[in-house]
This record gives sequence, C-alpha cells and structure tokens, in this order.
Amino acid sequence: MPLRLVFMGTPDFSVPTLRALAGAGHEIAAVYTQPPRPAGRRGLELVKSPVHQAAEALGLPVRTPESLKPTEEHASFRALKADAAVVVAYGLILPKPVLEGTRFGAYNGHASLLPRWRGAAPIQRAIMAGDRETGVMVMKMEKGLDTGPVGLTERVPIGPDMTAGELHDVLKEKGALLMAKAIAKLERKELRLESQSEEGTTYAQKISKDETRVDWRRPAREVHNHIRGLAPFPGAWCTMNLGGRSERLKLLRAELSEGSGSPGTVLDDLTVACGTGAVRLVTLQRAGGKPVSAGDFLRGAKLEKGDRLS
Repeated sequence: MPLRLVFMGTPDFSVPTLRALAGAGHEIAAVYTQPPRPAGRRGLELVKSPVHQAAEALGLPVRTPESLKPTEEHASFRALKADAAVVVAYGLILPKPVLEGTRFGAYNGHASLLPRWRGAAPIQRAIMAGDRETGVMVMKMEKGLDTGPVGLTERVPIGPDMTAGELHDVLKEKGALLMAKAIAKLERKELRLESQSEEGTTYAQKISKDETRVDWRRPAREVHNHIRGLAPFPGAWCTMNLGGRSERLKLLRAELSEGSGSPGTVLDDLTVACGTGAVRLVTLQRAGGKPVSAGDFLRGAKLEKGDRLS
C-alpha cells in the first residue's frame, strides 16, 4: 500500500525525487521548501524554488517556513500524520520533533559515498579533491550531520574531465531512482539500515567566495580539478589584463596539457602554465558575457603568448 509522505527539498537537484515519488503513487501530504527569494537583475522579484514550482505543477500543497524551530511548526508537521519524510537538499535543519514526527522517520538522499563528504557541497568537493568515484545514498536521518544509518547506495564514476554540473545532473536522476526504490522497500518493511563507518570521514564545507580564485602556483591537476569542481557555479576565476585594464575571467572548462613556465603565463592557444605542468582553457566567460569556446574567446580578446593571468 503506498505511503503517506512529506517531501522536503529546495533546488533543482531535488525535483526528480519529488516527481519519482509522486509518480510511484505515494500520497504527498505536503511539500516543504525554502521560501521564495529575491531574484532578477535588481532583486525585486520573489522567485519560488524549483521544488515549489514542481510541487504546484503536480497539484501538491506547499509549505515554506523560514525555520522549523518554533513549536507550532512541530505540531503542524506531526498533524500531517505521515508515514515518513523524504529530504533532498532542503536547506533547513530538522529538529528532533520533526525527525521523529512521522511513523518511520526521515530519509535523506545524499550525493556522496558516506562517510566521505558529509555536509553541504559533496559534489563540488569530490571533484575538487580529484575523487574518481562518488555516488548517492539513502540514509535515515538522525541529529548528527549526515551520520545516520544507510539503507541503499549507488556508486557513480567521476570522469577525468567531468564538471560539477555534469555530475550533479547524473546524481539527481540516480538519486531519484534510488529513493523511490528505498521507499518501496520501506513500504514492504524490507529496508535494511547499516551504520556508517567513522573511518574515512570528510566534510564538504559550503563553497566560499574566497576560494574560487584560481591559484596558478598549484600543480596543473589541482588547478584542473578546481576549475571543473566549480563549474558552472559559482565558477573558478582569474584576472587578465586587456588594454591596460584588469578584467575578471570565469573559467568553466579546462584540460590537462603539456608545457611549463612561470605560473599563470599563457604558453599558446590558451594553454596556461601552472606550478607544475599546464592546463588548456576550453570554455571561458568574460564579465557580463556568455560562455564561449577558447577559439571564440580569442577572436574577441587579444590574449597572446607571454601574457599573464593572475
């Protein structure tokens, strides 16, 4: 018999899971998501989250509390009389009364191979660290940060040039299928949970603005991982000098290349020297412009051999 669920999520990453659960015939008692936020060039328009929009398209009731800490929110949640909560990148901390406010508890879809990369930015951190594999897991939530026992796992290879955006799109679909499978097992009382090991624990801290700038003094492989791990958002960047004016340049795709020189020096065809080795820039974006290929970029900007990026 289908379960009565509460879904809790906010970004695009969460949407396939919501659709998969609704499509499987489960009753979605309510969808919790972050409140509409200012957006647009002037920030004057309030925009609903991707999950909010998807829920409305499915005809599902939506709740957008600023916080789940107030006791009235606990009572409102329990009043839904749900069998379980499904949480995918919601963005708010779930207090104990909410974690325990359903018959079977809360289940989180997490984009890493726990206990590696607990926390906010597991996709970006895995690529930035040069990991060759990641995955998605369904975990029963408890008070600790991503510490709960795991029910299901699917492993996913990380290609040598794969960007965070590309990995995000793979994992969101894999995660939706895995969660649907987990909830089906929960419905049949067949979901088996296994405690996480504490060995190999790492934390995926939220990406801060002060770490997005490229440090050309680092080895080429680290620079390459840095660029692809931050693409397309927030984007790794550097500055270049055009006509005596410094301009910010976002780097969206690169490849490992051959060559050597002073870090940050353009060697040829947008191959840039690093601390050791070099990377070739493939996709770039000037301030206020659109992403373009290296060839198109060079037709619009005179960046020549011997120029420096910093």
